[in-house]
Amino acid sequence: VDVVRVAAHRPGGDPYYINGNVRCSIGFSVYGGFVSAGHCGTPGSSVVGWDGSQMGTFVGSTFPGNDYSYIQTGYGWWNVGVVLGWGTVQDAPVEGSNVAPPGTAICRSGSTTHWHCGTVLGLDQAVNYAQGTVYGLTQTDVCAEPGDSGGSFISGDQAQGVTSGGWGNCSGGGETWFQP
Repeated sequence: VDVVRVAAHRPGGDPYYINGNVRCSIGFSVYGGFVSAGHCGTPGSSVVGWDGSQMGTFVGSTFPGNDYSYIQTGYGWWNVGVVLGWGTVQDAPVEGSNVAPPGTAICRSGSTTHWHCGTVLGLDQAVNYAQGTVYGLTQTDVCAEPGDSGGSFISGDQAQGVTSGGWGNCSGGGETWFQP
């Protein structure tokens, strides 16, 4: 029996798994793959999709200092220029990347807590993580939880960045920083 794999698309906010067990979220589609958080994996790390099938490999990753990565995809997976609304809102098309200033409404999509919105609080922030400091992050009052890392931050139809870290949770509230 021949098995034919049906290709699947990967919108921003969707889950992926690194080395088979750690879950992060897709940020944004780029040529040949997608961007996500750097702390999710290192170059050469294998990535599988929600169904456990091979999806791609980390080609580039930076953390700390910055917190971003590039995952090259293949194996019948393709990426789309939308952010997953998780049934809360319609999937959001990405039309550009104009920076949202403080006070602007912003939303986040991630594979743990799905779609949440809030406000940009500050730009160009330095955040100290156990592994070291990450510079140039944007601070928001949008909640996030483990597994949301790398997921999309979007304001209207403008891509803003990928989820880096924060404090609190989506039950009690908190703040989250993203890598522009």
